[in-house]
This record gives sequence, structure tokens and C-alpha cells, in this order.
Amino acid sequence: MPNIKFPIYLDNHATTPLDPRVLEEMMPYFTSDFGNAASMDHVYGAKASEAVERARERIGRTINARPEEIVFTSGATESDNLALLGISRQYADEGDHIITCVTEHTAILDTCKYLERAGKKVTYLPVDQFGLIDTEELEAAITDKTILISIMTANNEIGTVAPVKEIGKIAHEHNIIFHTDAAQAVGHIPIDVEEMNIDLMSFSAHKVNGPKGIGAIYVRRRNPKVKLSPIIFGGGHERGMRSGTLNVPGIVGFGKGLEIARREMEKDRMKFTKWTKQMFESFKKQLSDRVQLNGHPSKRLPHNLNVFFEGVESKALIPLVRNEVAISAGSACTSDLVEPSHVLMSLGFGESRAHSSVRFGLGRFNTDEEILYVIGKMPRAIKALESVNA
Repeated sequence: MPNIKFPIYLDNHATTPLDPRVLEEMMPYFTSDFGNAASMDHVYGAKASEAVERARERIGRTINARPEEIVFTSGATESDNLALLGISRQYADEGDHIITCVTEHTAILDTCKYLERAGKKVTYLPVDQFGLIDTEELEAAITDKTILISIMTANNEIGTVAPVKEIGKIAHEHNIIFHTDAAQAVGHIPIDVEEMNIDLMSFSAHKVNGPKGIGAIYVRRRNPKVKLSPIIFGGGHERGMRSGTLNVPGIVGFGKGLEIARREMEKDRMKFTKWTKQMFESFKKQLSDRVQLNGHPSKRLPHNLNVFFEGVESKALIPLVRNEVAISAGSACTSDLVEPSHVLMSLGFGESRAHSSVRFGLGRFNTDEEILYVIGKMPRAIKALESVNA
């Protein structure tokens, strides 16, 4: 079949393939320009340092931050940990209360559970059937001991985009620091940390066709200036917030990946919106009312489609199409668990829907031919599964 390489990759929320343009820019920093960015006594270190600062500028430009507000980490999971642990330690004298949400990534939820065991207080806000918090409930949950609000920008499973600007405004009105996990959002939808009232933000390169093993946390330096206690100690790199030899090739790739994403975002948005609409409408047409959308119908990531196929176990369906289509039943970070997705369960539909939902994550390198193939393949696979179980 022309233009199709099997299996068709539609799990771009888990990770994305490296863009060849990113790899090309990274390559010299594996070979000839291999210096340590902290070794400033010679040209090798200076070249590496220059590359790091150039990437910092590119990343800052993508989110409207100053370069010095970008702190490199190993990925969004580490950034989430640094945000929650770093704030809870740095501002311990001012309060011990954190507000988050039940549909957050496990990097946030597990860190919050750890903090609770350490004596901190955490409020987990519920969500509605679309995965959105109630901002009035958020404001009502604030106490004089609240030091941090952490709500993700876009959900990694259902694609729902939160009212980040409004949440940040509420936080600032109460002199509370606002953190957002934007791993699924940066590079896919416009992010402006100033306009959106964001103080801390976690994100990763491998979600935007960059390399794995590199991420960042945006740390606001004015109005207000945010301070973080480190959770990794050593040489005092990254202004003392994250010690460790910098991953220069990864950082270079991160910067290039976001530069490309910023330039091509609108073109990709239009393509993804067309495809997800085409897929969902075709599934509905072929399988009637047994197909329903998970997540918000309009406030959502353009490349996300999470679908409930009524009466079809996703863990039975996915192996049936594995050789032709790579899709997911939920978060890659919790895929080893047999329990239903905590995100889908939080929407209030029950275990049946959680066990019968599939996530399609579209990407830059997908084609019209691939989408058409998936549109035909999924209903056929569902009908074949049902005939076996009949």
C-alpha cells in the first residue's frame, strides 16, 4: 500500500519520532563538539556552552520567557518533582498546602502523595465529565497556608485543555505560585507564560519530535520571582536549581525541536483537526451511537482523539491491530497497570467506559493515507472481535 509503513504510529502522546532536522543539528555535539558546557577554560567547553545558551533562547522564545528562566532537567517528570518538592521546601515557613487535580499526570499525583506522607496537605480537585476543574471550587479550596496550585495545561489521555490563564489569575490574586505540567501542550498549542500567568512550567523534548532524556522547567524570575530548593545536589549547575553535567546534544535537539514546532504549529493544527474530525465522524458512521468522545469537544489538543467504543475491551482490541496500528489504552507511564485509567474514571462514567476507550495520538509524520487506513481498520477489527465473542 503506497505511503504506508506498518505499523502506523498513532501514539504520539507517549513519545514522538525524532525529526531528522533535529538529529542533524544534534550530531556534531556527539562527535566533534563534545565538550562539557561547564568547562570554560578551552574552546570545547565554550562551544558547548554557546550551543546550550542558543537552545535556551529558542525555547524561551517559544513560550515568551527569558532565556535565564529556562532550567534544564531530564524531562517533565523530573521538572514536576522539582516544582512540587522545591516549592514545598523553599516556602515551608509560609505554608504547607498544595492544590492540584485528580486527573494530573502520575508525576504530580505520586509526588503529592509523598508530600502528604511528609506532613503536607494536598487538595485534589474533581473534574466534570469533560475533564475540566471548576474554578470556583479552586478558589474555595484556597487557604492562608496554600503555597502552590498545580494544574496541567492539557491532559495526556483525553486532550482536554485547562483554562490556564484564569487559574493563574486566581493564583496571583491570592499571592500563590502557579505551576502547570505542559508536557503535552508546549509546541502543540500557543503557550505564553506571561499572558497565561504561569510561574512554573514543566515540559519535555520528546513530546515535540525532539530527543528523549531532556526537559526543562520554566522558573519565573520577576513579578513574582520564584525560588526553588534543589532536589539534586552537586556542582551547582543551572543557577543551583539542578546540578549535573548538561546533556548538550539533547539540549541542542530540544531547542531545534521547539523552533520547528513554533514555526509549523498552525499548519500541524489544521492537519490534525481535520484528521481527528474525519476519524471520529467515520467511526460514528460505521459503529453508530456506540462511539463517544472522551474529553472536551472543543477545548482540546488538536492531535488527540480519545474514543469510547461501547462494549469493546480496549485491551482485547489493541493486540488485534498491533501489527498495523500502534495506539494506546491510556498513559504510557501507567500502561503496566491493570487498573482502569484514573483519568477516565475521574470523568464519572465508570469502569466499563474506562476499559473500552482508545487513545489516538496523531503526529507530524502521519499521512492522509495512514488516517484513511485506520478509519477502515478499526471498525473492521471491532466487528471481528465481536463476532469471535458472540
